[in-house]
Amino acid sequence: MKIGLVVVGGLARDPAHGAIPALHWLVECLARGHDLHGFTLYGAPRPERYQMLGATIHHAGAPPVPLRVFLAIVAEHRRSPFDLLHAFWLVPGGAVAAMAGRVLGVPVLAHAAGGEFVAFPDIGYGHQLYWKGRLWARIALAGARRISAASAGMIEPIERLGYHADRIPLGVDVARWPPVAPRPRDPASPARIVHVASLNRVKDQITLLRAARRLADQSVDFRLDIAGADTLHGVVEQQARELGLGDRICFHGFLPHERLHQLVRSADLLWISSRHEAGPLAVLEAAVVGVPAVGTAVGHIAEWAPDAAVAVPVGDAEALARETVGLLRDDDRRMALASEAQRRALAQDADWTAARFEQIYAETIAATRKGRG
Repeated sequence: MKIGLVVVGGLARDPAHGAIPALHWLVECLARGHDLHGFTLYGAPRPERYQMLGATIHHAGAPPVPLRVFLAIVAEHRRSPFDLLHAFWLVPGGAVAAMAGRVLGVPVLAHAAGGEFVAFPDIGYGHQLYWKGRLWARIALAGARRISAASAGMIEPIERLGYHADRIPLGVDVARWPPVAPRPRDPASPARIVHVASLNRVKDQITLLRAARRLADQSVDFRLDIAGADTLHGVVEQQARELGLGDRICFHGFLPHERLHQLVRSADLLWISSRHEAGPLAVLEAAVVGVPAVGTAVGHIAEWAPDAAVAVPVGDAEALARETVGLLRDDDRRMALASEAQRRALAQDADWTAARFEQIYAETIAATRKGRG
């Protein structure tokens, strides 16, 4: 099959500049058996085309970006027709794919993967905040033959709009992120807590810091490692200093995947404080190396609780601290959560994700051809 993968970003060649590991893993898996072309709206300063991970990558690179991506898809289709277009993120990539699919007569699969159905005016996040975002999301849904999303929390708003969606989490490549068995915690050592996310408003690291302050006030001996690029220009680190947490928290910034694996596998717990998540991959990666998650009721945490994760209300630092203390004092429960989380993550790894998409590709193409016949 010839597949056009339309993404907003995440296919940068340099991991430090916008690469998304799960997307790279998916591209590599799919490119093994298909002629895969990735069309990315952002991630390069100028238009370019190159080979990566077995696929041909087309960067738009310059405004008007949606139009450039649309024209690039049309041009590549004229060189050799696509069997299917697959869009990650509905806004605007899904809408671009839907319009290209309609013009070219090619079926489209759309995967909702971000803030398509939320609106947080106080931090300016979510495509439901503005009319163009709402319109693009509707165009993407209406133009897709099949729709998917990583978690139940993303599927629910799609189904409220009258569409069916398949749950397809973006799994972990266990060859590049090797599994580690869950292991007991040493009660004589400081608790190791890790947080993996870019520092930004939707990840809500301020709630995370407030929970850390509550742990310190209860004389919990802990270390918090935070890994992720800082998009807030030092605001979170300054807040940590003001809360008197400087000696308990280490800000690592962006880490290459190998170093991140070492950091996460050494932890006892993963903390998530996000106001919204489609996944996130960090929960699955932590699960693969035997580390359970305590976090806000979003994405995989919401759907895995209470058997494979611990969920607390969004923005509730007190609950995050309380549940963390409870797990640190009950290692049998922490180990049980870790084992179940690992079982789920390994059952739906990167190869499973690619195979599930390939199954949907085949079903969609067959249905399209039958309809034409």
